[in-house]
This record gives sequence, structure tokens and C-alpha cells, in this order.
Amino acid sequence: MVMLVSLYVQWRLKSKFEEYSQVGLSNGMSGKEIAETMLRESGIYDVRVVSVEGRLSDHYNPKDKTVNLSPDVFYGRSVAAAAVASHECGHAVQHAKSYAWLQFRSQMVPFLSIASQYMQWVILAGIFLINTTIIPLAIGVALFAATTLFSFITLPVEYDASNRALAWIKNNRIVNEREYVMSADALKWAARTYLVAAIGSLATLLYYVSILMGRRD
Repeated sequence: MVMLVSLYVQWRLKSKFEEYSQVGLSNGMSGKEIAETMLRESGIYDVRVVSVEGRLSDHYNPKDKTVNLSPDVFYGRSVAAAAVASHECGHAVQHAKSYAWLQFRSQMVPFLSIASQYMQWVILAGIFLINTTIIPLAIGVALFAATTLFSFITLPVEYDASNRALAWIKNNRIVNEREYVMSADALKWAARTYLVAAIGSLATLLYYVSILMGRRD
């Protein structure tokens, strides 16, 4: 069920961005120009805005302080480009203001980047060895619980970045009223992908826990 919902949300997200990518921004600004303006007006001068390959590959990298925008967003002068560019800058503002949830999330990344390489193998080994010992599965479940926690910590980070973006483009008249509604709709569907992912992770975690607890009983 969760997988079906996830596929639907992903489809809606792509269709929304396809639709809003065809709507030209009334002020004619590109995603790059919007991002640089938002950073500057937020008092941030040490973050670069760069173009990266891919589609919907946009992200903020706190390590090298770069707002990475896909070509469609970097060069685009559409409502979709405005929404995405300002959202990624929202993360840069979070970083500059030491937003607690972003800091917590960033602190988890080094551990999870290592754990994710071995987690599924540990869980698989734990299931095979469950009649002998529950230790491998318990370790695997603990690692998966950490990734699930990470998914839920990501939610306030993403929603807050969108709220910052929408407030800024509205208050600074980057978009008109019609374009604002479209921007909010696009970011709403983007946020829902993270929500569905978190719920899916929790469902999988509960499944593994049920296996573990069943063996302990």
C-alpha cells in the first residue's frame, strides 16, 4: 500500500513540475538569479549557486556551502524554477541560522552513510541466523531504526525550507498571487515524497521488529 502511495506521489510531483516548468515567471528571473538574490538579501555571502547535471537533482550541500541546481532550474525562468531555487536556498538560510533540526540531521549523516552500506546485509544475515541467535538481527533493526529516525528528522527540515522559500518569494514580490499558489502546490508535493518515505521506513521497521520480537517470544 505504501509503495503504491509512494509511486502516486512521485508521479504527481513530476507532473506538477512538468506543468509549472511551462509557466513563465512574470518577472523573468532565472533560478540562478532568484537563488543569488535570496542568499544576498538573507545576509549570506559565502554560499555559491552552481549548476549540476540531472533532473530534480537540486540540493544544498552544507559541506562546501553550495546551492546545487539542475539545468532546468538554474537556467529556467519558470514558476517551478523559482520554487525549487528558493527552497534550496531555504536550506542555506537554515544552515546560516544554525537551525536545530538541520544540525541534528547533518550530525547523523556520517554514521548513516557507513551504516547504510551494511545494514541490509546484517538484517539478511540476522534473518538466516534467527534460530541460532538474535544478535545480528537486533543490530540490523537498530541500524534500520536510525535510518527511520533520520527520515522523520528530515521532515521538519524540508517543510521549514519550503516555508522560508514561500515567505521570501511572496514578501519580495518574486511571484504574483497566481504564481505563488503554483509554487506552494509544487513544494507541497515535493514535501509529500519525504513524508511517504518516512512512513514507508517506519512500516518496514515495524515489520523487522515483529520478526525480532516473534523470535524472542
